[in-house]
Parts: sequence; structure tokens; C-alpha cells
Amino acid sequence: MNITALRPRFMGYLEPVAEVFSKSGITPNQISLLSLLSGLLCAYLYYRQDFLAGSVMLFLSAVLDLIDGSVARKTSKETRFGAVFDWIVDKYVDALVLLGIGFSGIAILSRILPVPPIADFGVVTVAIIGSLMNTFIKPVVYAETGFEERIHGKIEDPLEGIGFFGRPETFLVLLAGGLTGYIWVSVLIIAVCTNLSAIQRIIYLYKRLS
Repeated sequence: MNITALRPRFMGYLEPVAEVFSKSGITPNQISLLSLLSGLLCAYLYYRQDFLAGSVMLFLSAVLDLIDGSVARKTSKETRFGAVFDWIVDKYVDALVLLGIGFSGIAILSRILPVPPIADFGVVTVAIIGSLMNTFIKPVVYAETGFEERIHGKIEDPLEGIGFFGRPETFLVLLAGGLTGYIWVSVLIIAVCTNLSAIQRIIYLYKRLS
């Protein structure tokens, strides 16, 4: 079970925002681009060690990412490219935000262990790998098993409730770290939990598909 299962409830709170965008004439793909730009700005602010402002931009990116699909449905502009583009934007944001922290020069692992500074960037690298692999498993499953059932224009996720730590959890942990000044703790948590979650999904798939 993960926060993704609560997505419909979150979308209920964001419906007024989606309604405003639907009437503005902005296309769903343009909203995805705005999400990407917000993520880029977050990465830059994190790089500058302005973690509070960066977290605000990360929150904005997450909101835009949530409403683009809703706007597509409201305006009858759902396309398969839009669904694919949404995935691509998500992964760029995930990687760039963590890279911003990595290049910021803050101590992560070296705060608690006698290791060289390069080890801190190593933790960020592990966090990026876990974040990307945790999601990469999904399209591989779709392609290899021929799973293509669609609901609201997107493939219904057979791994929806599998994996205890997904993208929403990553965002929440980063937001908490950025707002409290403990971003280094957030990176450590993400590095460990995203990879454990990916392993959890692999074990589930092994049992189901073998």
C-alpha cells in the first residue's frame, strides 16, 4: 500500500484548480511543461541551497503534474503522446531535483560517518537510481506482459498498490526535508526506501509471473 492509492482523494481537492486551467485555454502538454519548468527551478534552488524556496517549487511541480490529466479529460484532449510525455517529464523532474541536491555540496553521509565528500554524491546517485528504477519497472511490465487496459486515457497500473515507497512518498519526504532544513535526511531516506520498494516490486512480479 502506498500514497498513490489515495490519488483520487487528492484530485478531489485539486478539481477547482483543474477547472481554472481548463477554462484558461492552456493545453495539458503545456501544463506538463510548466511542471518540468517548476522542477528545473526547484533543482536550481536546491543547488543554491535555498531549500525552502526549492520545496515550494517542488510542490508546484507536483500539483501541475496531478492536474494535467484532469485537464485533458475535461477538455477532451487526451492523447497517448500526452500520457507518454507526462511520464518523461516526471522522470526528468525526479532526477534533476536530486541532482540539484547532489551538486549543492551539502554533507549527507559524511555527517554521520567518516567518509570523503564524494560519498555524499554517491548517496544522491543511489537515490536517483532507486527513484528511476522504482518507476521503470512499470513500463517494462506493460511491454513484456502485453498489459494495455486503459482508464481515463492511461494504462491502468497493475502495480498500483505494490511498493511501499513511490514518487508521492519521495516528494513528501523531500518537501519535509526542505521545509525543516533536514534535506540530507530526506536524501538518505529516499536512497534506501526507493531501492527497497523496487526490490519489493521485483519479488512480487517474480511470484506472479514465474
